[in-house]
Amino acid sequence: MREEPQPGERKGLMGAGSDLERRFRWALVLYGILALLVWFTMGDGKVFVLGRPVELRLIPLVIIGGLALRTVLARQAERIRRGGDEGGSS
Repeated sequence: MREEPQPGERKGLMGAGSDLERRFRWALVLYGILALLVWFTMGDGKVFVLGRPVELRLIPLVIIGGLALRTVLARQAERIRRGGDEGGSS
């Protein structure tokens, strides 16, 4: 006999997968919005990194890009843990 899921529980892997996909899309959209805000609100200042001038606005953009990369890698890791039920590299 199968137990019914409790209220608040996800119904199987498909429910968890679609929720993760929705959250992944929102995360990338928010990273993009944050990057645009940084680009248009930060000034044209320069700082020296290892003796070379670097635009000040590039530093937070690199950090945001690293967070976005980490989000993509976490999604791929979750797909692998679930057995790749949602396809490979799309």
